[in-house]
Amino acid sequence: MNSKALEFPLTESPPAPRPRQSREERRQQILDATLRCVRRSGFHGASMADIAAEAKMSVGVIYRYFANKEAIIEAIVANDLAEMRAKFAEWDSTPDDQLLDTLLQTITFAIEHKYCPDNSGLALEVMAEAARNPRVSAIVQAADVQERELGRQLCRRLNPDCDPARLDARSEIIGMLFDGMRIRAISNPDIKRDALISELREVMRWLFVLK
Repeated sequence: MNSKALEFPLTESPPAPRPRQSREERRQQILDATLRCVRRSGFHGASMADIAAEAKMSVGVIYRYFANKEAIIEAIVANDLAEMRAKFAEWDSTPDDQLLDTLLQTITFAIEHKYCPDNSGLALEVMAEAARNPRVSAIVQAADVQERELGRQLCRRLNPDCDPARLDARSEIIGMLFDGMRIRAISNPDIKRDALISELREVMRWLFVLK
């Protein structure tokens, strides 16, 4: 063995560099951090500094992606709307004679999603801010317009010859029911889900099919 090798022991190889995040990955990292901060501290309690610390970024980096907290909220609402559009796209491919049963089966998923305390708490924080912040209010109302139109399209498929005013009224009632679940998830989180789902299916059957 070469004696010089003993004088200079081999050093460990440096760790491989972490793969560079894409812009979209960093953006999502900020959104996820905001969700955790808002759930923990509320909209006003979650400062940009808190969000930056949660995301393990500097405040300056946050501002490269979002001008302010309202812009972050807008992105969160847009993500929710994109998920909703994906679900409606699935229903678009459902044959008309299977659509009602498919929608009624989806109620189980809707209940689990709406009665999740984290989801409900975040949604209520956003709605509370919308009640006092015109910019957030505009974001929420614009998303609601798109959601209502998606709902109308489904109702038209189920009721092609129905009066549009009745369709709008039924769509609004459906929205009232599902938005109200967010409050009930906080007020009565331990409701028996099986019985609730069964009864809600009957209510929704009546709302979906106008007579």
